[in-house]
Amino acid sequence: MTNSLHSFRASIAGDRLSIFRLAAGLAWLLGALLLTGCATVANPDPRDPLESYNRSMTNFNEQVDAMVLKPVATAYKEVTPAPVRTGVSNFFANLGDVWSFVNNVLQLRGEAAASSFMRVNVNTFMGLGGVLDIASELGIDRYKQDFGLTLGRWGVGTGPYLVLPILGPSTVRDTFALPVDMKGNVVSYVDPVSARNSLYALRAVEVRSNLLRAGSVLDSAALDKYSFTRDVYLQVRSHAGDAQNADLKDDTNSSNGVLPEEPAR
Repeated sequence: MTNSLHSFRASIAGDRLSIFRLAAGLAWLLGALLLTGCATVANPDPRDPLESYNRSMTNFNEQVDAMVLKPVATAYKEVTPAPVRTGVSNFFANLGDVWSFVNNVLQLRGEAAASSFMRVNVNTFMGLGGVLDIASELGIDRYKQDFGLTLGRWGVGTGPYLVLPILGPSTVRDTFALPVDMKGNVVSYVDPVSARNSLYALRAVEVRSNLLRAGSVLDSAALDKYSFTRDVYLQVRSHAGDAQNADLKDDTNSSNGVLPEEPAR
């Protein structure tokens, strides 16, 4: 019993140390980027003082996406039946509702927290572990939240726009919240590690496949994809984190867990 207690305490201490190291590394990186960005852009957008770096990182991410992520996501969408993809999306959304519940509690949003709690229970026990989105069919709204939005709820501004390697659009606030969000991800507690990594990979492919149609629209409609993406991202994050915003429902589940009809090929 004593050995188990010591092991548990050591594990907690190790997690805290890992989070501290990651946060320290992010602080150092952001400081260096801030100096670099301000030195290389003559008249930066006030919301985007790191535009020079951000555009370079966006180009890097687009190259990685073109070579790896998009082909894999396209293949996944082509070979996987739509009902199966819907089930995968529902499964990960249900896991996300767990963390949303925690953040709604931290934000003192009683209705949203109760809704998130009900969604997790209904979909987990009645929806085959979340594969079926029964909660949406019952009219239980999703209130999607993360720790960055929790900080926003209590007055922390988004800060400058920041593009992260692979992860893409973010802000300084959301980047500092990232270690906490990572610990709040239910997948991070899955054992063995091989199963955990498989879930991470499946989640990445699922997310990218859901963005295929949006990416096509963006490519054809936006004159400057970088500026368009930045403006939309900052507007959404600022609105979602507004403490005065009463309507926080996530309308992505308005189709009751069913994927929209795919265009004819």
